[in-house]
Amino acid sequence: MGRTLARAVAGLLVLFVGSLAFNAASGQNRWPGPLDFVRVHPWVVLLVLAPIALIEWWPGPRRERARAPSEPTTYQLPPRNTNFTGRDAALREVRQRLTSASDVATVVVHGLGGVGKTQLAVEYAYRHLSTYRFVAFVHAERTDLVASQFVSLARELGLTEESSDQVVPHVYGKLRDRRPWLVIFDNGERPATLAHALPSGGPADSGHVIVTTRRSGWSGTGDVVDLDVFARRESVELLSRRVPGITGTVADEMAEQLGDLPLALEQAAGYMDFNHTAPEQYLALLASQLEDMIGRGELTDGPAVVVATLWRLSVRRLEAELPQAVRLLELCATLAPEPIPLDLFTGHPDVLGVAATDPAAWDATVGALAGLGLARRGGASLTVHRLVQAAVRAGMPAEARTDIRVRLSRALVAAVPHDIHGDTDARPRWQELLPHVLAATKDDPPAECAAETATLLRLASTFLVQIGDYAVALPLCERALAIDESLEGRDAEIGFDLITLAHIQRDLDAPERARPLAERALRLHESSLPADSPALATTLATLARTLCLVGEFEPALPLAERALRIDETAYGPDDPYVSFDLIALAGVHRELGDYATAEPLISRALRIREATYAPDHLYIGFALLLKAETLHTLNAPGAADLAHRGARILRARLGESHPKTEEAYALAGRLG
Repeated sequence: MGRTLARAVAGLLVLFVGSLAFNAASGQNRWPGPLDFVRVHPWVVLLVLAPIALIEWWPGPRRERARAPSEPTTYQLPPRNTNFTGRDAALREVRQRLTSASDVATVVVHGLGGVGKTQLAVEYAYRHLSTYRFVAFVHAERTDLVASQFVSLARELGLTEESSDQVVPHVYGKLRDRRPWLVIFDNGERPATLAHALPSGGPADSGHVIVTTRRSGWSGTGDVVDLDVFARRESVELLSRRVPGITGTVADEMAEQLGDLPLALEQAAGYMDFNHTAPEQYLALLASQLEDMIGRGELTDGPAVVVATLWRLSVRRLEAELPQAVRLLELCATLAPEPIPLDLFTGHPDVLGVAATDPAAWDATVGALAGLGLARRGGASLTVHRLVQAAVRAGMPAEARTDIRVRLSRALVAAVPHDIHGDTDARPRWQELLPHVLAATKDDPPAECAAETATLLRLASTFLVQIGDYAVALPLCERALAIDESLEGRDAEIGFDLITLAHIQRDLDAPERARPLAERALRLHESSLPADSPALATTLATLARTLCLVGEFEPALPLAERALRIDETAYGPDDPYVSFDLIALAGVHRELGDYATAEPLISRALRIREATYAPDHLYIGFALLLKAETLHTLNAPGAADLAHRGARILRARLGESHPKTEEAYALAGRLG
């Protein structure tokens, strides 16, 4: 309105100046009516009109002069997720990769089903909506429906009567008038099946493409952004926002149970909201009935999608294309959601029923799981997310689950080191296999693998004792004993369970509990093992050390001496097992007050261990501390240095607050 008035006044000003010129030329002395005021007082009128006219000639503000941008048009773009959480780094990476190209840029967001690929793409579109003139969202899981969506998209762009075989290039041609543009292809399968729908590129196109997919193999199509599960803080943030009253501790534990999978977290929040379930109660349900709970609850923006069915289509496709890969997936689903060494399968293909003898076929089998996003492949391992595992287990018939459990138990018994004390490679191998042993043995075993389950439980307990984790070792060994006692002909194995339990109780400062266990073990082993069996020597040495702890030193001495003779005969004088007998015998002599006899026995044991184990091994630490005490009693030099070295080993291996670490540092402090 102001601009219109200014233009009118500017016209009057031009007329006024022209009139003055005409008046001067014609010599008229008077103008008609009120206009004579203009003739008599021209400068007054000029001062009034000129500022108003300048409004028209003065440049307007930039926002008025610039062409108002048109509102961006969207096609099929889903509603924005108001609970979208985190992912800032991933969103920045997508933006940077899209904007770094001068022509059509394609970014492929790749990740596990349920990890939030679609939500990331949609959130990106909304965050940058003002920078695009056209945004389209295409459902790409069924490639046969992509063309029909492009026909609909063509109508949205004003193109009519487009045939499906020509519609794609015509749409991209029309989008040149809507630059810059963004097209999202959601849940793409193989690159080849979507190639007809992707733009050919070129500087004139100036568009961005985002493809979300579970499958690998897209690096030739565009820059690949791998999207992982939530960081734990993002999981806790989402649950805290969606679930009223949830504590940080419960949210953290819930995120752990759900593997930080965004879809599962949303599903859990939806379940608790609908059923008014307390977070603590829901957490308990997850812990006890995970396979059932992943099928309950729904999302507000996708009620047909739940974790239990998320990977069903991929598994069915795999069953049709490569059944051996499904077999491998079922085996992995019964293990832990930790890296699974592939040599567990290649080392025992007959036991596990997998085709691992042909390298090319095996590589294709493993690659199929990784390629479909059902597993993550490492250099020599395969990792399956805990909820993928739960979904696969839920779909397995009971007889299949039993068969898998039996086969895995037998393969694991063959794969784990049994000589935990003497095998120098036992520790790293047990560290990678322990989670899978615990997963395979967590439930009551079928009768077909009860003996193998008991053996795995006892061996796992023995390894845990070696690394000082008695709290976990004790219930495992108690389960092993209960299983072995329920079976026929397991006297020797029952003895092994008992001696391991005695060792645990002794180290837990409960020798009165350890003694009857060790005595029963000795009776069983003397009746079921040869007299020169090294296993019998272990039982003898354990009982000897236990008797010393309850003050019965004289009966302990012949037991310790007999154990040493058996192991020296069986293994030779420098075997790690001999070091245990030496320590046991030295302990008896110390209790009898004969430190001079004990010291060379301890020194010999220490030399054997230092030649066998890593410098920071617990067994070396314990021997150092025992030698330090003995030297101090003998008033010999070097005790303090040995004590401090042993204490540092225990702190590194057991932690600063462990009782044995505290005892070690107390000793070192006393010795200076």
